[in-house]
Amino acid sequence: MTMNCKPISTIDQRINDIRMRTAEIVNNDIIPNEGRLWAERRAGETWSDRTEVLELRAGIKEKVKQAGLWAPHLPTEYGGMGLDFLAHAYMNEVLAYAIGAASLFGVVAPNSGNQSVLVKYGTEDQKQKWLLPLIDGTMESGFSMTEPENAGSDPRSITTSAVRDGDHFVINGHKWFTSNGIDADFFIVMCRVVEAGQEGSKVGPMVQIIVPTATKGVNIVRGIGVWGRSESDHCEVRYEDVRIPVENALGRVGEGHQAAQDRLGAGRIFHCMNSVGQMWRAFDLMVERATTREVHGGLLQDKQFIQGFIADSYIDIQASRLMTIHAAEKIDQGLQGARTDISAIKIFVPNAYSRVVDRAIQVWGAAGVSNDLPLAGMYMGARTLRIADGPDEVHKILIAKNVLGQYAQGEGWDFGN
Repeated sequence: MTMNCKPISTIDQRINDIRMRTAEIVNNDIIPNEGRLWAERRAGETWSDRTEVLELRAGIKEKVKQAGLWAPHLPTEYGGMGLDFLAHAYMNEVLAYAIGAASLFGVVAPNSGNQSVLVKYGTEDQKQKWLLPLIDGTMESGFSMTEPENAGSDPRSITTSAVRDGDHFVINGHKWFTSNGIDADFFIVMCRVVEAGQEGSKVGPMVQIIVPTATKGVNIVRGIGVWGRSESDHCEVRYEDVRIPVENALGRVGEGHQAAQDRLGAGRIFHCMNSVGQMWRAFDLMVERATTREVHGGLLQDKQFIQGFIADSYIDIQASRLMTIHAAEKIDQGLQGARTDISAIKIFVPNAYSRVVDRAIQVWGAAGVSNDLPLAGMYMGARTLRIADGPDEVHKILIAKNVLGQYAQGEGWDFGN
């Protein structure tokens, strides 16, 4: 089943044009080839077979570039679309409908997030040395922030240290879930700048530093196994007396936390619109099954349990989508109140996503958990999102603080704005 994507009467025609042209490539070029595009290497697969897959991906990427839809997150001077925030959000829900579609449009985490950080905080020399090769695809990158000894939900607890020694920082620390750790040519590492002898301290300004992975002392311990797999590209890394030029610092010392928040704030919106697109796909799969599968003398669609699934999933998707678009509109307008809305969608949408996919799996039965459908992968992704970019509990606390703070000033909450 293809995505039923039509123009939206209430939005700018430019955004509609982007959505429609994106949907055309998703429907015509990606969905019919999902099995081939992302098939894992199998025993007996020839080099010719693998070459065909790579050529298929390259052909779709070229079609995307010719359509002017490449890298929506990048400014036009770096080969991207230069989309404003809201347009990018609307495009994301269409991209997410198909497995892996975003990567064929030049949006691949963590590279895309690192590119945005380098665009905003990088010097011209850093952009030439690291950003442009990352955009060209001749380099890979990773993001190294979370530490096993400290709560990932509290970035201010980071203890990886950077001690100034002449024209270098000396970095020591222990990270894990460093994304793309296996293939990365460089990491963007969150550090705390401290004096010698204060290593391990939780006091000191934070900074993000570009660290080439080939540097002596960068020790990749393992790719951490997740969801039953023996390993992943999310790595545990030990930094042991890693000497890095001071010029590799991204922005000024003390801006590291803000740079991380810039990345995460935007990422939460995009994750939620991605979730909406995948819920849309799961919903279509569920309804398709319900309208064609016969059981106990009739079609599934005629069973009230299944009708309840359809209604509840419709509600979850509509609520998720409208809440996320509302938050994106606030960010686009630069409104400070968007922080509360971002936390709200970060809680609600992944939970709704889990419910929608869970119902689709139930309707498909055993096939729902098989590798023949994308539902199992969606289910794991939805559960992971409840932890990624801040767990539900942290965002609930933030919402409550913002609401109570406004009431403490003698004002009620304005749900109209």
